[in-house]
Amino acid sequence: MRVAVFSARRYNEVFLGKANRAAKHQLAFFESPLTPHTQGLLAGFEAACVFVNDVIDAKVLRHAAAQGVRLVVLRAAGFNNVDLEAARDAGVHVARAPTYSPHAVAEHALALMLTLNRKTHRAYNRVREGNFALDGLMGFDLHGKTAGVVGAGAIGGVMARLLKGFGCHVLASDPVPDAALARAGVEFVAFDDLLAKADLISLHCPLTAGTRRLIDTSAITRMTRGVMLINTSRGAVIDTRAVIRALKAGVIGSLGIDVYEEEEGLFFDDRSDQVIADDVFARLLTFPNVLVTGHQGFFTAEALTAIAEATIGNVTAFECNGHALHEVPHRRS
Repeated sequence: MRVAVFSARRYNEVFLGKANRAAKHQLAFFESPLTPHTQGLLAGFEAACVFVNDVIDAKVLRHAAAQGVRLVVLRAAGFNNVDLEAARDAGVHVARAPTYSPHAVAEHALALMLTLNRKTHRAYNRVREGNFALDGLMGFDLHGKTAGVVGAGAIGGVMARLLKGFGCHVLASDPVPDAALARAGVEFVAFDDLLAKADLISLHCPLTAGTRRLIDTSAITRMTRGVMLINTSRGAVIDTRAVIRALKAGVIGSLGIDVYEEEEGLFFDDRSDQVIADDVFARLLTFPNVLVTGHQGFFTAEALTAIAEATIGNVTAFECNGHALHEVPHRRS
C-alpha cells in the first residue's frame, strides 16, 4: 500500500523501514503533522500513518476519503485525536498500536518520580559548578509510602508492580480491577479514596470524556497536602491552571509531566531559539519542584520496534483482507 507517514522524524524512518522490509509497502515520510492545512499531501496515498498530535478531524477525514485514503493507522495506543464518527461516515478505517511497551512509559514515570524526590537534576547541575552543598536536596524514602495509580491497564499495571518493588503500599483506581494485581498486593479503591490517601499519584488513564481534566480543583482539594503528581498519560487529564494554583499554595508538593494539554505545536521540535508563547506552560517551567519532559515516555528502542511492527502489521492486514489487526471500533451515534 501507499502510505503517507506524518509527523515523521529520522527514528520513524529507521524503525518503520526495518519493519517494512518484508511487506514492502511504499512509505513516504513527511515531517509536518497532518492537519487541515497539510491534508493536500494525502493525494495519491491509500493510508495515512499519524501520531498523537496530528489532527484527524471531520474535515481531514472527508478530504482523505475523497483522495482514496481508506485507512488511518496510529503510531500510538491513544486515539483521542481522531473523530471516529466522522471516520465511520467517510468510510475510513482506524487502527492503532495498542500495546507497544508498557515498561517504557511506566519506567519513565518512575524516573520522573525519583528525580523529583531526590532532586538529582538539581544535584547534577550543582556538582558541575563545583557546588557540593546538600541544602535543598533532601528527599524521602519511597519505601513505606502510599502510592496511587490511576488507570491500572498495561502501563498502570507495570507502574504498580514497580512501586510495590520499592516497598510502597499501592492503591489503584480503575473501572475494571485487575485480579492479578490484586493478588500481587495492589489494593483497588475508589478514586476519591485514592486521592485522600496517596502520598504519590501517577496517572495512566486514557483520555476520554470521563477523564478529561480528571485532576481539577475539586480533585486537588481531596488530595493529601504535599502530594507528588506524575502524568505520563495525556495532557488534558489534568487541569493545568488548577495544578499551578495548587503548586503555588503548596497543596501539590511536586509535579512531573511528560505530556501537556497544549503540546501540539510545542513538543517534538527544537524550539530553543524561540520564545515560548504559551504563558501557562512557561509558568510551569518557573517552579523548582516541577519537572517537564517532552513526551518521551514511549521513546525506547523496544517500544519503537513494537510500534513500527504493529503499524506495518495493521497496514498489511488491511491490504490483505480489508481489516487491520488492531482496529478502533467506530462510535455509534
